[in-house]
Amino acid sequence: MKNLKNITLLTLVLALFSFVNLKAQNPASPSKTATVVIKTSGECDMCKEKIESTLGKMSGVKKVTLDVATKDVTVEYITKKTSPDKLRKALAEIGYDADDVKANNRAQRDLPACCQPKPKADSTK
Repeated sequence: MKNLKNITLLTLVLALFSFVNLKAQNPASPSKTATVVIKTSGECDMCKEKIESTLGKMSGVKKVTLDVATKDVTVEYITKKTSPDKLRKALAEIGYDADDVKANNRAQRDLPACCQPKPKADSTK
């Protein structure tokens, strides 16, 4: 009886390893990644930290970098999990313009003073 239990257990373990090995040899197709560059209103290191942190937590985002000098956010993402439109919307929701998507007014007002949009100079004077 003890031998029968050992043989059954050994058979189950071998079957499990065979299945795991089969899965390892035939992995699912790798996820396709893409990169998008979004023009934003972020202009300082605090903006950089907030933008990179927020977008970096989104599902499918692999890498985020804000170039403060050019105000360009470069995002590498998995195409099946997110899209440029979702990334732009997320930027707008935290208070930053994202290409042609305007920042959420309430979120923009909550940004630190240095990150607030600067009033445009009156050209009639």
